[in-house]
Amino acid sequence: MKFLPRGLATGIGSMPFTEAGPALELIGENLPEIPHWPQLPRRGGDEGFVHQFLDPLVRLGLLEKRGDKVVFPVDNPAWPDRLTEFYSTYLAAEAGDPEALKVFAFPPASASGFYAFMEDLRQKGTGAARYLKGHLAGPLTIGFQLKDERGRLAYYEDQLRDMLVKTLAMHARWQAAELGQFGLPVIIFVDEPGIRVYGSSSYITVTREMVTGDLNVIFEAIHSAGGLAGVHSCDAIDWSVLFESNLEIVNLDAYQFGDSLIPYVNELKSYLERGGVMAWGIVPTLDRAFEEDAGSLLARLEQLWAELAQRGVDRETLLRQSMITPACGTGLLEPELAERIYRLTREVSKRCQVLKG
Repeated sequence: MKFLPRGLATGIGSMPFTEAGPALELIGENLPEIPHWPQLPRRGGDEGFVHQFLDPLVRLGLLEKRGDKVVFPVDNPAWPDRLTEFYSTYLAAEAGDPEALKVFAFPPASASGFYAFMEDLRQKGTGAARYLKGHLAGPLTIGFQLKDERGRLAYYEDQLRDMLVKTLAMHARWQAAELGQFGLPVIIFVDEPGIRVYGSSSYITVTREMVTGDLNVIFEAIHSAGGLAGVHSCDAIDWSVLFESNLEIVNLDAYQFGDSLIPYVNELKSYLERGGVMAWGIVPTLDRAFEEDAGSLLARLEQLWAELAQRGVDRETLLRQSMITPACGTGLLEPELAERIYRLTREVSKRCQVLKG
């Protein structure tokens, strides 16, 4: 699928509301062409990543809550049998069994924003939407937050990492298929701030092959459902890891970390030449958003584009293959600030869509 967004806008995912209604209204008003479902972390722990994306592992007893922690009970005598059940379900889902794939769905109580978004689309239709966007947390981000009962980080344990990746992949496939029922192309972002650990002296055992291999499994699952795959990362990272992966969209915090692309300009050029899209998170998810306007943000973006053009990146290609987003999610912000961020995203997007190369 050739994807030429030419400055269309979308959001990252999380929003600072306890009910879906205000979130859907804000999305519909400001991101009508690529609306996303709202993640609502203020509703409580059920909306966190464990219950949203890893629920099959919880239900199979492969993840357990112990006090205020969630652990993999690897020493439980039932662990081998539970593993067998998990892999049997995964293989059936991968082979196309729709009932097995449903095992990897959101529980309704853990993704109220997703189900409200779906119901809204059923009742009102897709309107001006040209694409629909979903999202999920990435394996690095999750794998460095979970441990087994011996205190070992899940990402460093091959078996646990494999389970996490396969669970996320099948969830991404299910989510893409669900959103795809409305007849529009689907975009799924893997939200992966944890990718910052790659290349850090504190995480020298995290290899490039681990990062790209795990992400590509999830991208392949999204593609198998007909979706476009993207990654959101809000830090200065080794962007070549993503530019050389099997995805269509790279989303960065261009407001704070746009210059971090400069060392990877050759990889960026190759990525754009094969049709890759840059999603510029130029609207800050900070109080500073009250001090900016569409003109100042576009000027900041134009300055970055000029620096890239001086290094051989074609401006027309950039314009064709660009999206506009907030720098990050807004779930931890005040609603007034989130509203300002969404309005600025819409306004910058409108100006980008009429720029000439």
